[in-house]
Amino acid sequence: MNQVAVLGGGPAGAYAGERLAAAGLKVTVYDEKLAWEKPCGGGLTYKAYSQYPFLIDNPTPKRFIRETVLSEPRGGEAVLQLTDPLLIYSRLDLNHMLLARAESAGVRIEKTRIQQIERTGSGWRLRTGACAAEADFLIVATGARNTLKDVGTQLTPEDAMSALGYYVPGDQERIDIQFLPELRGYIWIFPRCGHLSVGICGKGEPAASLRKRLERFMTERGLNWKGAAFYSHLLPALDCGSWLNNRVAGDGWMAVGDAAGLVDPITGEGLYYAIRSGDLAAQTLVDRFGGAPEGAAYSQRLRHDFAADLEFGARLARRVFQGRILCGPVTERMVQFTRRSPRFSVVMQDLFAGKQPYMELKRRLMDNLNGSVYEIGMNLGFSRLVPRKAG
Repeated sequence: MNQVAVLGGGPAGAYAGERLAAAGLKVTVYDEKLAWEKPCGGGLTYKAYSQYPFLIDNPTPKRFIRETVLSEPRGGEAVLQLTDPLLIYSRLDLNHMLLARAESAGVRIEKTRIQQIERTGSGWRLRTGACAAEADFLIVATGARNTLKDVGTQLTPEDAMSALGYYVPGDQERIDIQFLPELRGYIWIFPRCGHLSVGICGKGEPAASLRKRLERFMTERGLNWKGAAFYSHLLPALDCGSWLNNRVAGDGWMAVGDAAGLVDPITGEGLYYAIRSGDLAAQTLVDRFGGAPEGAAYSQRLRHDFAADLEFGARLARRVFQGRILCGPVTERMVQFTRRSPRFSVVMQDLFAGKQPYMELKRRLMDNLNGSVYEIGMNLGFSRLVPRKAG
């Protein structure tokens, strides 16, 4: 076994192809678009570029964002200084870079779409509109809108969120995140190379309703959406039960990135998980080079590495966006705590950087609770009630 077909040339497919080719396998990446722009993508957290330094050490145009403003109608605003900045690329530039790295490693790139796959004994027959190809193994990197129904995750309407928005001329040095009542998601203003991406992501609400929310927000902010370029995407956002039965591998194939449902169910972040899953899939395949790769080994690696934490995040998501704490919405309290408690602000910074696992979040919050409450009390002016120590 040495001929691998990677179906999809996005970040997950490109990086999986690079790693496999570097290990000596014959790899072909098939993608009808190859590099493309994706307005809501291009942001890389500290977790990504610290683990994969090539994402920051390269000549590709990029920018660093060191400030985020969190807002909630009743909670006001909180400015979050990012000690670990967010790294922002044009998605087109990022994809070009990853594909160029793959090609330099020896990957053959075919600009075509695989329309049909067929299992043939221990291998695969792949069909495009004009010809056929053979492969010993498949890496499925077709994205959330995977038309190959026998491989990859099986998304239901409950396992997806909508992301939509506008390109808007302009620039700013911060990210804006706006929480809205009863929305399992958020609005963002995201500075990118040459423009702003102003968008909304949400789950459990029709795309048309999300668009109305976004346009009302933009009008209130003085951002003109009329005539601006509009975009819309489907993102995986697996519910709790779906993680346990998520179809990420099978006989002769492994799925990576969005095609495996590997997206943060709270933030919607997918780039790190795309690159990381491509890496883990390649490792699994190389480890079993010359034998029969086992999908179970890949599933176990994913779960041990990050999938169990994303599953836990899915359990938290509804509480984060629609739950209540201390007699108010969680999002309102989150903004207030970020503004008034330095300890809580550090927790939020680590969440933005990808350094704070969801599975350890409750313990950390409880460990810091007394200090955070004291800081908030002092910030609210309770210090006048606390007698100062004598001289």
